[in-house]
Amino acid sequence: MTKPLLDAVSEETNDIASHCLVSAERTLETEIAGLSAVRAALKNGLSASFQQTFDLIRKSPGRVIVTGIGKSGHIGTKIAASLASTGTPSFFVHASEASHGDLGMITDQDVVLALSWSGETQELAGIVSYTRRFKVPLVAITSRQDSTLGRAADLVMKLPSVTEACPHGLAPTTSALIQLAIGDALAVALLEGRGFTAQDFRVFHPGGRLGASLKSAKDIMHSDDRMPLTPASTLMSEGIVLMTQRGFGVLGVTDELRQLVGIITDGDLRRHVASNLLEKTAGEIMTPAPKTVTPDTLSASILELVNSLSITSVFVVEDGRPVGIVHLHDLLRIGAA
Repeated sequence: MTKPLLDAVSEETNDIASHCLVSAERTLETEIAGLSAVRAALKNGLSASFQQTFDLIRKSPGRVIVTGIGKSGHIGTKIAASLASTGTPSFFVHASEASHGDLGMITDQDVVLALSWSGETQELAGIVSYTRRFKVPLVAITSRQDSTLGRAADLVMKLPSVTEACPHGLAPTTSALIQLAIGDALAVALLEGRGFTAQDFRVFHPGGRLGASLKSAKDIMHSDDRMPLTPASTLMSEGIVLMTQRGFGVLGVTDELRQLVGIITDGDLRRHVASNLLEKTAGEIMTPAPKTVTPDTLSASILELVNSLSITSVFVVEDGRPVGIVHLHDLLRIGAA
């Protein structure tokens, strides 16, 4: 390939790359504008129906059944998963499959959340008819309150009209994003309304890194004889031996009440190595008031602490007394780090 041709190809590639970035920026700006429109709507007409939907679901003895078709169906699947993982029993029912037997999954104790941007999705007819027949509460998430779905629903969360990021205005982009956003907002509001805690979250997320980060100190700590502890009166000639045997790189120092009053690290040893170190007591060498965690401290918080302080071990303390120790390797072992 000749140099002029190479230059031409390179120039064309650069033009395409430049257009790609302009397109990406335009897409993000359009979708941000859509999210801003939803936020504005929550301060006006959407606020009442959002609050009513929140109250309906929170007081419901059953589950939230989410349904939709196409991109709304994909978004609905994610909303159902978010609700279920944050304390609101929920699952997705495909609108077409509902007419072929899956309607049996829905009871009159449930709440149906139906997603359709136009509100005219033909495949929703079966499930909408079923909710009306058996008096199952129906909430519509749509952009048209006067649509077939909107008129049939008990509650309508009317989303604002937005510009799609698709230059042809056809592919659901901004509309799908704001459906997802209102679903997330509802899931988080219900989470907070139910007082759903991180410990509750752990029950539904036992696996992977998320599950590991939700383990607490008491789940991973070393306790009893594994703890490197010594009284403040112990000579460092003995303290160093104990520190080496335990293998945590630290030595906890306790008072006569077994309260943790200080800690000795490798750094403390280096700072005192030229000052008759072995003849001094642990109380003279220690760094007082060390950072500690409680048995219920989540491993994610422990990781944040050890990283921020550039340390490798932290004592677990209850009522001032050390009950365990967690090393950075323990966080690595469970996959939290």
